[in-house]
Amino acid sequence: MKTALTIAGSDSSGGAGIQADIKTMTAHGVYAMSAITALTAQNTTGVTGIMEVTPSFLKEQLDDIFTDIFPDAVKIGMVSSGGLIETIGDRLAFYRAANVVVDPVMVSTSGSRLISSEAIEALKEVLLPMANLLTPNIPEAEVLSGMEIHNPGDMETAARAIGEGYGCAVLLKGGHQLNDANDLLYRDKKLKWFKGRRIDNPNTHGTGCTLSSAIASNLAKGMDMDLAVERAKVYLSGALEAQLDLGKGSGPMNHGFAIRGEY
Repeated sequence: MKTALTIAGSDSSGGAGIQADIKTMTAHGVYAMSAITALTAQNTTGVTGIMEVTPSFLKEQLDDIFTDIFPDAVKIGMVSSGGLIETIGDRLAFYRAANVVVDPVMVSTSGSRLISSEAIEALKEVLLPMANLLTPNIPEAEVLSGMEIHNPGDMETAARAIGEGYGCAVLLKGGHQLNDANDLLYRDKKLKWFKGRRIDNPNTHGTGCTLSSAIASNLAKGMDMDLAVERAKVYLSGALEAQLDLGKGSGPMNHGFAIRGEY
């Protein structure tokens, strides 16, 4: 069995963060492990509190994982301080981690800011140059590229700027900002659009976490980047189409929609 590690924050409501990542990786048939960067008190209506782990404890989690069950892929989600980002960068470099997917989480689906300005700079300097793939949404891509994005042409310009700036592939997610589900992959100086279907479901809590974890899972299984992205988008569509409806706000998806069997 292939293995994948998620480095991210916990979501007490189970729809995003570590919980969404583990559910997604399990649904993809890979063995999921986690290094938790923070506990959050949140639900479908918003985030009410964040309690970070210390850099030394995060280092201990990562050392224990890499020295025992080496991950075939690593997904990095919410990391809210520079000290934690530097710890992750140090450990990933030390162990020569492969298939690193970074979802540069800065704002939650409900609009809560999850990362400090200092952490954004550390993210740019330390983690992004180590990534094989970045998966920003439009607001995150605007921060990373320093430009506004209003249309598909802007997406192409921004994706190219981010990819060339950090030396990695970039999957720029269109999403609701442009009223479509089309994502753009910049890879090896080439652009490729992945068309998506609009699914009438307001419950989108954790979509970014889920997509990046699905891609990491597919990379762990040996897929090339294009196929890993294509299959991950199909999985995300299925999780949304299952029309799970929980909570009073933007609810979670059904990560286990395709799991069948006696147990």
